[in-house]
Amino acid sequence: MQKQNETPASTEISFLNCIDLSNPDTQQSVSLLKQACLDCGFFYVTNHGISQEFMEEVFSQSRKFFELPSSEKMKVLRNEKHRGYTPVLDELLDPDNQIHGDYKEGYYVGVEVPEDDPEAHKPFYGPNVWPEDGILPGWRQTMEKFHQQALGVARAVARIIALALDLEADFFDKPEMLGHPIAVMRLLHYAGQISDPSKGLYGAGAHSDYGLITLLATDDVYGLQICKDKDAQPQVWEFVPPLKGAFIVNLGDMLERWSNCIFKSTLHRVLGNGQERYSIAYFVEPSHECLVECLPTCKSEKKPPKFPPIKCGTYLSQRYKDTHANLNVYNKHQS
Repeated sequence: MQKQNETPASTEISFLNCIDLSNPDTQQSVSLLKQACLDCGFFYVTNHGISQEFMEEVFSQSRKFFELPSSEKMKVLRNEKHRGYTPVLDELLDPDNQIHGDYKEGYYVGVEVPEDDPEAHKPFYGPNVWPEDGILPGWRQTMEKFHQQALGVARAVARIIALALDLEADFFDKPEMLGHPIAVMRLLHYAGQISDPSKGLYGAGAHSDYGLITLLATDDVYGLQICKDKDAQPQVWEFVPPLKGAFIVNLGDMLERWSNCIFKSTLHRVLGNGQERYSIAYFVEPSHECLVECLPTCKSEKKPPKFPPIKCGTYLSQRYKDTHANLNVYNKHQS
């Protein structure tokens, strides 16, 4: 078994650009980010304003939830709004290559919208599902605080992306975009299975993310791999090393559509190596009503738009439906 932090044997390692959010030289950050977005769609973000102590507290609280008995976790099972617990094998990201779902369990936390709010009927909006406070004291407060702070980081990254696309810095700050976003945080736990791609066994199957950007915080166990050229045969997979205190940021399919494929959403997957692994993914999307259509700076007579306009809510709902188990599966097991 590998020691923590040890580079897995005979594998490629990807060296990503690092964007320092405290750097006063905005042009340098834009240049580094632009190169990363054209090259592989993945980069690190450091000095993002969330303290290391608080990050460690969030991971500690995440571990406490996943250590609960299965019967407790199933009390907060994922609902139709994608809030709550997702059991092992619930998600199937790469049906062409996986024999069954991902060997990971998760927990979704979204933007808190009270049940009596007129917006609460929309997909991905509504009240969150929380474990009872008596079981995990302070858990909800920790997760809500992290959700809020991570959104601030995402907005800062989106401003640099806007500049890299020759847009105004506040382009993504509009109310219909990140003013009222669909921001979904997902705690993830890989229990220590060993993945074997030759047998269709993965911690998380190969996929690209659906939305605008994803911020990923990880522990120090290797697992995440990226494939910079999804059309290459055979595909070449490279490990992304964990970087303490940093977010790994990747672009989603929605940004690829918006940018007319100038910026890339890159295939990635997780391979288990026999060690437990924890991570926190923070998916950032615009509001339901936002129309995702080719940006004015990304089209020309020679480069017409490759995708038709689509509303964000419509697009996301379909992508989640395609990859998650039907909730009726659990109703049958529990009845």
